[in-house]
Formats: sequence, structure tokens, C-alpha cells
Amino acid sequence: MDNLFGRLLTRQELGDDFEHLPANTVTFPGMTLNNKCAICNRCGTSSLLHTVKLEISAYFCPECLQLGRVRSDELLYHLPQQIFSPQDPLLWNGQLTPYQAEVSRALITAIDQKSQILVHAVTGAGKTEMIYAAVSRIISSGGTVGIATPRTDVARELHTRLSRDFSIPISLLHAESEPYFPTPLVISTTHQLLRFRHAFDLLIIDEVDAFPFADNDALYFAAEQSRKMTSTLIYLTATSTDKLDKLVKRGQLEKVSLSRRFHGNPLVVPKVIFSSSEKLIYHHIKKQRETGFPLLIFAPVIAFGKLFSERLRSLFPDESIGFVASTSKDRADEIERFRQGQLTILISTTILERGVTFPKVDVFVIQSHHRLFTKSSLIQIAGRVGRSPERPTGLVYFFHAGLTREMTRAISEIRQMNRLGGFT
Repeated sequence: MDNLFGRLLTRQELGDDFEHLPANTVTFPGMTLNNKCAICNRCGTSSLLHTVKLEISAYFCPECLQLGRVRSDELLYHLPQQIFSPQDPLLWNGQLTPYQAEVSRALITAIDQKSQILVHAVTGAGKTEMIYAAVSRIISSGGTVGIATPRTDVARELHTRLSRDFSIPISLLHAESEPYFPTPLVISTTHQLLRFRHAFDLLIIDEVDAFPFADNDALYFAAEQSRKMTSTLIYLTATSTDKLDKLVKRGQLEKVSLSRRFHGNPLVVPKVIFSSSEKLIYHHIKKQRETGFPLLIFAPVIAFGKLFSERLRSLFPDESIGFVASTSKDRADEIERFRQGQLTILISTTILERGVTFPKVDVFVIQSHHRLFTKSSLIQIAGRVGRSPERPTGLVYFFHAGLTREMTRAISEIRQMNRLGGFT
């Protein structure tokens, strides 16, 4: 029954616990119907009745179907969030830079005021460490913290880091994770927020600019529904969204910025290289391999990434080459092998564009003109380079068959952040 506190679950998700629901269980209809639409009470999506009609006299929600079907003739179940014992969970004793400390203080103020705040920090600014004081503040008062990110790999990495830096068990939720267990700190993918209701005293949305969260009404709904009525909401991003920028302009959302990396060096500005054939790319790969630094190569789609990795293995037989995508069963193992230096070249789709750190890495983007490489993703990809104080520089090459607006906007924003950080 513990898995129901603070949660919003279907009958199927409850399993055998359904037979033992306490009397104070709150129930909701799965959907609210009017003359034209069916509105899902889990994700807030409104659908025209004729588009979501089942063969029986009931309707379903297609938007959150991947979490299990919500039907108009079934209920959703909820128990109010439990109170946790106050404790001091922070183990991390590192030192914030003055710029990081300023942001950290702003987050504490937001907690005191129960307000919303946007943290716009460059890649490599150390924003994870900047939230530690805020997280600790809530948990030490007996509250509950949720940290949500759009990508499973980022959620896993956050869980590893916070499990090291905090003394409490941390529940990790994504499509392939172990079952939920109650804890004052939960790390999840953003879709998993749809399974919570009025659960969090502090909700942190990391990488708010990333697909599928960016400007997704259902996930904004989930963020609002999952946190308590009196709570604090923190958005973290390296590239803001139009929706959040509008809220800032209207004065509905406070914004703080950090334009310097934690080690005090500027962002690496990408170099664009026109390449009508792969021959030039192979030339630059050969030159890069002479440096001995690891090489991370981004490909736009899975099929091309697989073919490109096969060609590299034949051309560079002395290199240890891996490939990862959303479909890779051994993705976590391959990523760790690359981090440990067992792989010298790793080809990836955009799943590794954010939230992961590889010391001393260089980055090549193949077909950077592809529509999947947006301004936001290119900024994040470039931000994989120069994150280590042992090597704050490195190579970022955009190989293209024609400059795109997204490429030029990404490079322009990187240069602008460097200027704001005091670099010419």
C-alpha cells in the first residue's frame, strides 16, 4: 500500500493492493466527459469524443497510453502524501563557486516564498550541485522532493550522483526501472510525474528545454498536478523555451542566470565544416585520434549511426568503437565502457546530447544540418566538450551539407553566453 501515498494510479497498477484500500482513499473518474470532448484526469488532455471511443460505451486517453490505459468508465486512486521524518541527508562537502552560491541562495529564497524560478545556466555550470542546498532544506524539514528529467539516461546519471551525495535511499522511476518505493527524494523521467498527485514540496524539472517536455502541455499539467498546492517549482535549463520566456516577461516566473562554467573557462565554440562526402570526416577523425582523447560522434538517426559505426570499424581497426541509441539493450554498459576508456570512439544518436559527462572528450556531429539537430540539441551537444578542469578545451565540429538556421543560432547563443560570462 505504501506505493499509493502521493500517487495517482489506475486499478491495474494497484494489483492485489486494490482489495485492501484504506477508507480515506480518494477516487477520481478516469475521464471527464462533456458534449464534445473527453478530458483525461491523469494528463489533462482533451480529445474529441469520436476519436477516442472504445467499442463499449466508454472512452480512453491516447496521450498517456504508454503508462497504461485511462478509461472514462474506470477510476483513478489516490492517497495523500505521507509525512517523512526530518533528517539531514546531505553528504556532499564540496565548495560552490561564488556564482553557483548566488544561484543556490536564490533557490532557497524561492523555497521560502513557495514560488517558481527558472535557472538558465550554461552547460558545465554545475547546476546539479547548485540544487543540493534546496533539496536538503526540504528533506530536513520532513518534506518531499521530486527531480524529473526528460531522458532516461540523464535520470540514471542523476540517481548515481545523488545516491553518492545524499545519505537516504532514492527512488528511480523510468520505463524500465524497479518498482517505486516511498522516499523523500524521487528521481524520475518527466512522464512518470503523471503517476503523482500533490506529492512534492519541491519539484525540480531538469533539462526543461528537451523533448518530450519542451512546450508539452500534458507534461506541464503533470508538473503542476504532481506538486503540492503550496510548493516550489524549479526549472533548470541551458537553453530556455518560448513558453518559459513568456512567463518571465510577464513577471510570472523569476529567472536567474549563470553564464560561467564551474571551472571558470568559456564554452567551446563549434567549428562548422562543409563535407559533401564522408572522406573529409574520416580525415578529421584520423587527426583527432592522434591526440588520444576520446571521441563522441553524434548521428541524426539510428540507421545511419549503425552504418557509420560499421564503416569506422573497418577503417579504424585499432580503435575500440561502440554505438548506442534508444533501442540499444546494452546502452548503459556501453556508456560506462566509454567513460572508463575501454571504448575510444562512441557513436550516438541524440540520446546522449545532455546530462552525461565524459572527461576530456571531443565531439563531432555528422549531418548537423539534419532537422533533428535543433538549436537546443546542438548547444547541449557542444556542451559535452570542455567540462573537465583537466581539459577545459577541446574540439566541437559540425559536419554539414549546408548551414541551417538552427546551427547558426546555436553558435550565436554559445558566443553570447561567453560574452555574458566575461569572455570576449
